[in-house]
Amino acid sequence: MRTPFLLATALALSVASGAAQTKLDVKDIENHPFTADFNSGGKLRMYLRSGDFHIVGGSDNRITVRITGRNAYRASDMRVQLEGSNNSRDLTVSGGPRNDLEVTIEVPRKTGLYVRMSAGNLELQHVTGDKDAELHAGELIIEVGDPSDYSRVDASVYSGGLEASPFGESHGGLFRSFHKEGNGRYHLHAHVGAGDLTLQ
Repeated sequence: MRTPFLLATALALSVASGAAQTKLDVKDIENHPFTADFNSGGKLRMYLRSGDFHIVGGSDNRITVRITGRNAYRASDMRVQLEGSNNSRDLTVSGGPRNDLEVTIEVPRKTGLYVRMSAGNLELQHVTGDKDAELHAGELIIEVGDPSDYSRVDASVYSGGLEASPFGESHGGLFRSFHKEGNGRYHLHAHVGAGDLTLQ
């Protein structure tokens, strides 16, 4: 019973001495669901292990990490680390089985996202704000919403397919890319090394 007490004490000291700075380090997500406050309109940088990730915008002002799939019971060594303030945070997900495990990260609907991931499937949905996502290998799907919301869009793949129907673009093969300028307020950057990139 000492661990929850020590964690609560550490968080209280962090808030008291560092204004809004916090640092969380949680394992065994299946039995200890991860959630933390995060302000709408904030900036969130994510560094994700390979796998199957879904980043979804929600109505709550918090970050929540959930896991599902046949290997969820084997994810006791999966680690979620979060540090920063309620307006700007870094989230790192590491460890755990690579197959038959889906990770869902829910964030406030209005969030500026920066995401880096090695390989797998990465999907961003229902998020309004800047989007900067790169995947070395696999499939990257981004729901862009209204294309007029963006002032700058650039997307590229080194090898694979690039589909972006909201912007009237469709390419396949090697070293495919496009760039557009607009009158919106957000920036969109998306890149896949080898695989498929879809903006929808």
